[in-house]
Amino acid sequence: MTTLLISHPACVDHIVPQGHPERPERMRAVEEALAAEQFQDLAREQAPMADGEIVTLAHPMDYFEAIREASPSEGIVRIDSDTSMSPGSFEAALRCVGGAVLAVDEVMTGKVANAFVATRPPGHHAETAKPMGFCFFNNAAIAARYAQQKHGIERAAIIDFDVHHGNGTQDIFWADNSVLYTSTHEMPLYPGTGAVGERGQYDTIVNAPLRAGDGGDQFREAFETVILPRLRRFSPDLVIISAGFDAHTRDPLANLNLVETDYAWVTKKLMEVADETAKGRVVSLLEGGYDLQGLSRSVAAHVTALMRG
Repeated sequence: MTTLLISHPACVDHIVPQGHPERPERMRAVEEALAAEQFQDLAREQAPMADGEIVTLAHPMDYFEAIREASPSEGIVRIDSDTSMSPGSFEAALRCVGGAVLAVDEVMTGKVANAFVATRPPGHHAETAKPMGFCFFNNAAIAARYAQQKHGIERAAIIDFDVHHGNGTQDIFWADNSVLYTSTHEMPLYPGTGAVGERGQYDTIVNAPLRAGDGGDQFREAFETVILPRLRRFSPDLVIISAGFDAHTRDPLANLNLVETDYAWVTKKLMEVADETAKGRVVSLLEGGYDLQGLSRSVAAHVTALMRG
């Protein structure tokens, strides 16, 4: 079976202030990388727009309405110190959600082996009712709840290897024993959460923080000794990846030293667990990654590993 790539041109229309790292060029870098000949066998679909009902699987309706009302008709408005909206931002955010649930549908029904959703803005910092860290809606959280509601799975796992801790995903599933959330991230670093002792009400939050200067060896050790054993014990019916590539050694926003082969390795390891417990079902969602060369090369390595599944 094939790997599905989901994206949409509207994700370029989320305009940010000059100099902001989460910029439209990220999409173009990913698109160019995945236009290479080695990716010609990818199935490709455009992300649909989600509606408020889908968003409310992880966020209150009044929060959805507040984000819609904040959307400007012109110019750029700041939502917080580093999160802003332009006229195209709301549609882009809904395409991210729509892409995530389309990926779940296609993977859960067996139409494709796995899927990578290349959209922006990212989502893992969005808490239950709070946008932050460039994020409006938590795409991974919505995908997990959607898989449970629409496809009847019992357990979903979200594995987050973005360099920043996914405080939003942790917040949403803190008291939910049907979703396992695991994260490797640099600490201390924005947003300040993600300590080992943050374990959730049912011990289904697994944080394996790394230190500034750590590289592939420490990253792989965290997965081998902490995350992969917990993931196997949890035995998820679907593996969702919050695929941030800002732990790359070139990235300007952090101080970890991963390279493309580390992302290929972790993708392969997560696919092995998915093969054991989830019939191979993997949905990967783009989160961070702010050096364009590091991002494009890392995405290429990640998607190559998905295709070899």
